Amino acid sequence: MNAPAPFDALKKPDAPAPLSARVAAVSALSDPARRALFDLVSRSPGSVTRDAAAEAAGLSRSTTAFHLDRLAELGLLEVEYKRLSGRSGPGAGRPAKLYRRASTELSVSVPERHYDLAGDVLASAIELSAASGQPIHDALRTVAQAKGNQAGSRASSLPEALEQNGFEPVTDDDDLVFGNCPFHRLAQHHTAIVCALNYEFVNGLAAGAGDDAHTVVSDADAGRCCIRISPRTAGA
Repeated sequence: MNAPAPFDALKKPDAPAPLSARVAAVSALSDPARRALFDLVSRSPGSVTRDAAAEAAGLSRSTTAFHLDRLAELGLLEVEYKRLSGRSGPGAGRPAKLYRRASTELSVSVPERHYDLAGDVLASAIELSAASGQPIHDALRTVAQAKGNQAGSRASSLPEALEQNGFEPVTDDDDLVFGNCPFHRLAQHHTAIVCALNYEFVNGLAAGAGDDAHTVVSDADAGRCCIRISPRTAGA
């Protein structure tokens, strides 16, 4: 098995769904009929038609179609169209609409946490270190900044980038501090590593958002995180 190229670990990830969308998707599963249909499709070895789902769930076809389409709109199911007769061309009939569980993962936490991001950064840093020979701490800085840069480029400002990534920025005089640490539990047990990751990731967010008016500073007493963002002084 070939080792990954040094910067394969830095490929651009998909943008995470907003928290409101993830909450809506999870909330949709509180409906018993909708949850039963989701479980049915999830456990099926192949895609499921509306008719098959309706029969298995004991629901009308129209009710089943409504719930399946809603689950698809929320990103919990994926849709495909297929002619079940195997025929094609004129007279073959319309393709049937089939559903399968979405390949993407969905998680909601309150306060917002991003342990998936921390895991991605740490695993990518290990891959980069193994492939390039960089010391692991240097690889961690490289990857965390790159991931932050990618995330920051999706925002119109640094505060927006911080909000999108779960930091809950609040003002402290002229500074910004954070009302939340997205890696809180990890930071309690692996403080030095996670705070280094956090510092480089936030620097990357600032660069990606095009913010050159502030300085990112490590500060263990700042808010509920280890970062303080201060206005850059003239000439700095």
